[in-house]
Amino acid sequence: MANSSPELIRKYQVPSPRYTSYPTVADWTRTPAESEWIESLSESLDQCSAIGRGASIYIHIPFCESLCTYCGCNTRISRSHGVSEPYLNALLKEWELYQTRLGREITVDEIYLGGGTPTFLSAAQLESLLTGILSKVKVAAAPLFSIEADPRVTCEEQLSTLARLGFRRLSLGIQDFDAKVQERVNRVQTEDQVGRVTDQARSHGFNNVNFDLIYGLPCQSPRSIQQTFEAVRRLAPDRISLYPYSHVPWIKPAQRGFFETDLPSFEEKAQLLEECQKFLAEDGFYEIGMGSFVRKSDPLWSAARERTLSRNFMGYTPRQTSPLIGLGVSALSASWNVFSQNEKILETYQSRVEAGELPILRGHVLTSEDHVLRQQILNLIIRYETSWEGLESQASCLESVALRLKPLEMDGLIEVSPTACKVTELGRGYLRNICMAFDGRYLERLRLSR
Repeated sequence: MANSSPELIRKYQVPSPRYTSYPTVADWTRTPAESEWIESLSESLDQCSAIGRGASIYIHIPFCESLCTYCGCNTRISRSHGVSEPYLNALLKEWELYQTRLGREITVDEIYLGGGTPTFLSAAQLESLLTGILSKVKVAAAPLFSIEADPRVTCEEQLSTLARLGFRRLSLGIQDFDAKVQERVNRVQTEDQVGRVTDQARSHGFNNVNFDLIYGLPCQSPRSIQQTFEAVRRLAPDRISLYPYSHVPWIKPAQRGFFETDLPSFEEKAQLLEECQKFLAEDGFYEIGMGSFVRKSDPLWSAARERTLSRNFMGYTPRQTSPLIGLGVSALSASWNVFSQNEKILETYQSRVEAGELPILRGHVLTSEDHVLRQQILNLIIRYETSWEGLESQASCLESVALRLKPLEMDGLIEVSPTACKVTELGRGYLRNICMAFDGRYLERLRLSR
């Protein structure tokens, strides 16, 4: 992993998508009718069934006991766990609506519980929710079941229940182990707490533990990052997701508690990234793309080498992307041709489901040009290279993409030929910026704003 200079970080520190979809949610332009979404989803399920694959299910649990002030997720803060029962009923009702609309047996390959804090739910609630879904589907061989968890509110009974139901991957939100940083972002948790949950998960059969880490948080320093990674080394996760902190207080008001002086400067942020990269290299982690680091024993590493790696709204997956059915408030769904997102307000979501409606708020029906550009961006994200030879007539922005890539080439981030480009070692830290050169809808929005 090549080190970035402060000048490069400053130059490319611009708002940019994570490209878990293309077009990105901000550029969705045509929400599908419910019938159109179901038809597209059914077609995708047929295609997957033909190759022995099934659907992925994402379940969004929005509840958290406290607000982490760096967070950008759709959450509902509550100390009362009674709020979860009506929501669980709505989730199961929404799943029934999908089964009725699709009118078929559904095979499930993957389940991902995200949040919020999925372990806000008790062991009994987790079992009720998951058995309510799994009892009505066919589970594929070797399914991939994953859950995000907060070490502060996760207990062994929950982990034992999840393991019995087939969960083998656990993702823990760590962010930083430094006490001052934790206090500043309102997420105070000890190494002992994280170690306890990690050890308990592994004792119950979880074979892949991921740590989420963020650099660029308020009050971080090279020394605090070193201490964080020393703790990470002792706890020995299997994967690390490393993200830069994105300061968007006009979108996330909780971030207004941070002053600009609390945040690392560009020079300091470059130092922090350098410390992260140094540790990851020394401890045997390899980047597969977009801040995802794995050991060579990880299935994602093998998938990257064998060119079967893919990416969806949940991140990287070692298998070809399946149709994704999102359940819950603000949950995202995708067939190959259509995207959709559920209502983002909890009460509206619950009332629509109770009325027997699929709670679609917005979405997008992909055009032929969208498909071409999505594949270009996906190639970059999972293979670090792409070629658009012969595709210029299908996507007009490809006619000038080489010109837009020139500055990135001059900065050493990519190698470019007339109709192809390859990301350099240095450029791996700037994948989002490289992808933006292929993002036709972003470029059009930029043109119209001038």
